[in-house]
Amino acid sequence: MEISKLDADTIFANARTYRAWLDKPVEDGLLEQIYERMKFGPTSMNCCPMRIVFVKSKVAKERLKPFLDAYNVDKTMNAPVTAIIAYDLKFYEKMAFLWPHADACKIFEGKDKLILETAFRNSTLQAAYFIIAARSLGLDCGPMSGFNAVELDQEFFPKGLVKSNFLCNLGYGDSSSLYPRGPRLKFNEVVEIL
Repeated sequence: MEISKLDADTIFANARTYRAWLDKPVEDGLLEQIYERMKFGPTSMNCCPMRIVFVKSKVAKERLKPFLDAYNVDKTMNAPVTAIIAYDLKFYEKMAFLWPHADACKIFEGKDKLILETAFRNSTLQAAYFIIAARSLGLDCGPMSGFNAVELDQEFFPKGLVKSNFLCNLGYGDSSSLYPRGPRLKFNEVVEIL
């Protein structure tokens, strides 16, 4: 079943990356709904390596602030929520439940390169579902790099088993702060059909 043009435009064509936010809170239940929608997006072998920390309270924001590049401080501190999108390097330990068809631990154990590539690739894929889910629920997103990942990971993931991928501010965007939409490449500049 095809979704409506309005729904597609809400998620893609009309959605923007926000850097300024309205003073309107995001309820915890809405954050749970994002997860409940995005969790069904496919990953290889259903590995589901993405982990999320929702940084919402003033205390938590102050913990995050020292690791932000200067140009990301205001937009992050003013966002109702900042999601730390991360990946679990021990994701395969949950695969007996997530992918019971074979012993996935044997596939991954001791193979650091395979673990890292699988975790990073699939957490990034899940993060795209996360953004689509948030937009489908009426939230605006501001995904970004521009932070010290090593130090952030030491603060938020001190065991060293979870690594940050990127940050995504969430809330209700202030449309008066938007730049004109940037151009996109044309189909024939990007795609080859063989």
